[in-house]
Amino acid sequence: MADQTVASLFTQSIAPEQIFVSDADREILRRLAESVAALAARPEEDERRDLWFRHNALEATRPVVFCDPENGWSEIITDDQLQCEGELARGWEMTLRKEIFWAESMGDDRVVEAVFNVSHVYQESDWGMHETVIKVAKHGSYRWDPPLSSFDDLDHLRFPTITVDYDSTDRLLALAEATFGGLLDVRLKTMWWWTLGMTWTLINLRGLNQIMLDMYDYADELNRLMEILRDGHLAKLDFLQENNLLSLNNDATYVGSGGFGFTRELPQPDFDPSHVRTMDMWGFCESQETVQVSPEMFEQFVAPYQEPVLERFGLNCYGCCEPLHTRWHVVKRFPRLRRISVSPWADLEKMAEYLGTDYIFSWKPSPAELALPTIHEDRIRQGIREALQITKGCRVEVIMKDNHTIGNNPQNVIRWCRIAQEEAAAI
Repeated sequence: MADQTVASLFTQSIAPEQIFVSDADREILRRLAESVAALAARPEEDERRDLWFRHNALEATRPVVFCDPENGWSEIITDDQLQCEGELARGWEMTLRKEIFWAESMGDDRVVEAVFNVSHVYQESDWGMHETVIKVAKHGSYRWDPPLSSFDDLDHLRFPTITVDYDSTDRLLALAEATFGGLLDVRLKTMWWWTLGMTWTLINLRGLNQIMLDMYDYADELNRLMEILRDGHLAKLDFLQENNLLSLNNDATYVGSGGFGFTRELPQPDFDPSHVRTMDMWGFCESQETVQVSPEMFEQFVAPYQEPVLERFGLNCYGCCEPLHTRWHVVKRFPRLRRISVSPWADLEKMAEYLGTDYIFSWKPSPAELALPTIHEDRIRQGIREALQITKGCRVEVIMKDNHTIGNNPQNVIRWCRIAQEEAAAI
């Protein structure tokens, strides 16, 4: 029987009674934190960090390699491997064990740092209406019923609001400091968004098929909806900036749809360390949901609304799974672009010509190669080799992501990283 659930408020919340770590769990977490701190102190972490700084500055380096197993983490670090008992402690344990696996086993260029980030405790409201999600399993495919069935209801939309629970945030931060103090640098650092691209929100509200019809039948109304989404996203940025809730992402923070933020070009020269602005940060937009939309309609219905959002940031990333070679002439107009996603469906030769040495060529090989119990190493090697030959001279990063499974075999990501590193070193 299908599970019908109404999408609730987006939340990074925790019940007061959950802000607790037992003495036994604390000992386990501190042992793991000691391992992370020791691994972060290795000289090779400095070398990797320098590589990312140079790469992000568009210097000529070997291709940089990063692998995120994403959903495959549950096949690498299984529930029965976790030793902590408390819910919060198990989440923190998972974070630390990921760091250790990246450092000891993965073999990519991700930098392991002696830090532990704690997010604000908060709730974010919807747009005044929300979709009904219908699915048959906790993970996997689903469909949804979009709530904005008529443009007559546009007046019912409201900008989302963020409510921060400062008391719980302070308690959570203090608990992390008590748990990891002396080993890891505990920081209050919240990822308030993944994308600011708006079209994900658009299709949730209106429906994927419907917005494609709207481009023909209700162009004016669709533009009005996009104006609302644009203004709502800008209002969110204003709120976060005015309330000093932003954090710099010019470090080991994951930015865009792949890669890390290491750069000396941010923050701005007039930066006040007590107050982070969007202009001191990397920004990110994409529009995967409009992959079947013509470049002309992308230019009419999406780009004009993303541009003011990207204008707020000091450096920008663009794109995810959508191939950009057909709309690059539009995307390249966005301000301060630096990292450009080149998806498995993109024309590599065209994108290599377009990006050259002026942008980061963030290449995303197909994750399907890792979904089998045993990977086809020769095919993976040949694919990476051919891609790196095509992009020779570009500022390339090889990003393995969007993994829904790694075939229940952790060796798949380890072997993929070894192959990618060997091929990157040979260029």
